[in-house]
Amino acid sequence: MVNSLRKRSPAGPIGTLVSTIQVQSERLIPRPLPAEVDCAQPGRGLIMRLELAWGRLRRRWLRRFRPRYVARMHQLRHGDCPACPHDIIDPRDLKFFGNVCGFWFEPEHDRFRWRGRLRLARWGLAELILITGFLLLLAAATAWLLPYAAVLPLALALFVVSFFRDPERVIPQERGAVVAPADGVVDDIEELEFCEPLGGPAVKLGIFLSVFNVHVNRAPEASRVIELSYRRGCFGNAMRPDCTAGNEQLAMLLEQDAPPYRRFLVKQIVGAIARRIVCAARPGERLERGQRYGMIKFGSRTELYLPREDRLCLEVKRKQSVRGGSSVLARYQDPPAR
Repeated sequence: MVNSLRKRSPAGPIGTLVSTIQVQSERLIPRPLPAEVDCAQPGRGLIMRLELAWGRLRRRWLRRFRPRYVARMHQLRHGDCPACPHDIIDPRDLKFFGNVCGFWFEPEHDRFRWRGRLRLARWGLAELILITGFLLLLAAATAWLLPYAAVLPLALALFVVSFFRDPERVIPQERGAVVAPADGVVDDIEELEFCEPLGGPAVKLGIFLSVFNVHVNRAPEASRVIELSYRRGCFGNAMRPDCTAGNEQLAMLLEQDAPPYRRFLVKQIVGAIARRIVCAARPGERLERGQRYGMIKFGSRTELYLPREDRLCLEVKRKQSVRGGSSVLARYQDPPAR
C-alpha cells in the first residue's frame, strides 16, 4: 500500500503507519449521558443562571396571562420525559436542555426560529444582549461627559457582536473529506500510537481559536454521536497545546455514518478567557458534515482525533488558518461505494 499520509501531507512526515483499520464488524451502541452533562452548557455560569431565572419569570407570566398559548404548545409538544425536571412550555425552554430532555417541537412550531437568520449564535444571545447593552449604556453616559471616550465602549460592543457571529458556510460534499470542527489556526499536528476512544493509532489536529474567530463548533463528518464526556478543570492558556492535560473540556465520540464506520473524537477545551462550553448534541443523534452542534464562549481550543491509516491524507499544515465546516483538514481515499 502507498504511504499516502507521509507522501502527500503538507504537514510533513508523520511517522510509520500501521495497517489500515478494518471495517467495524458491529456498530457502536450510543452510551447514556454521564451525570455531569445535565444540560448543553454543563459549566453553567452567571449569565446562564440569569437566563434561566428570566425563563422562570416568562413561564409564570405565560401561564397567568396566556393560558391558551400554553395549552396549544402543550398539544404541539412531542416526545416523552417521565418525571421531567425541566419546565417546558415552548422551544425556547429547550435551548439548554434539548440534549437531556425527552420533549421536542417541530421546527415550524418554533415562533422564534427567525433568530437563526440573524447570523448570530443563539447559544450566546443572552451574553450578547447583556454585555453589549451594558457597553452601549456606558458609551451613552460617557458621551454625555466626554464624547471621545465613548469610542472605547462602542468598539468593545462591536467586538462582542463580532465574537458571537455565526455565518453560513459552504460544506464540501466530496467522499472521504473531513472538515474543520472550528475556525482558527492549526497549531498542533501529532501522531499518537494509541487513542483509546478510537481503539487504535490516531492523528491529533489542534486548532487554536482567538477571540477574533467564529466560535461555533461543527461536525467534522456525517456521523452518529456515540458518547459525551465532560471534565472540569483549570483555565490555562489555550494557545499552549499541552493545556489539554488540565483544562476543562468536553469530548464527543462520533462514529462515521457510512462504511467503514470510522470513529472520530472532538474535544472542546476552555482557555484563560473562555469559560463556557456548549454542546447541544445527544448520544444517538445523527449529525451532518458541517452541522452546528455547539460553541465555546470566548477564546479557546478545539482538537480533532482521526484514525491513522495509510488511506489518510492530511490537507493542512501547522500555522494554517481554517474555517469550521468548510476547510478540509484531511481526506480518506476510500474506494467507491458499491
